[in-house]
Amino acid sequence: MQKLKVVRTGRICESSPHYTSPEAIYTLTKHMENLDREHFVVLHLNVKNQIIAQETISIGSLKESIVHPREVFKGAVLNSSAAIICVHNHPSGCPRPSPEDKVITKRLKDASEILGIRLLDHLIVGSKKYFSFVESGLL
Repeated sequence: MQKLKVVRTGRICESSPHYTSPEAIYTLTKHMENLDREHFVVLHLNVKNQIIAQETISIGSLKESIVHPREVFKGAVLNSSAAIICVHNHPSGCPRPSPEDKVITKRLKDASEILGIRLLDHLIVGSKKYFSFVESGLL
């Protein structure tokens, strides 16, 4: 029999960071602007929109990282997350989404609807700025 790993660590308290806006998430993740390779991170949220876990899904190259919905939602399912927020960086500093970013966001949105785990946003962190799919109306 295989053992299951739980992704969440620590306890959740009322002072845990809440999702209130894309800008608030950018403030929590802007350190990613200094990374030299693309990192794709998923924030897991509970029903009160408290961030209960942060999971790095992929570390890629200068221009890309491999992301699949299966890996994105695996930890969220194990954590009984109500919602997720995806965040990745563009080492070039320009947060404008690539065609591939738009495609994976659409796939993640479709998967979120099937699984019943809301995709609240997908942020791209650039140099001193960010792009939010929600703010731009693409999600």
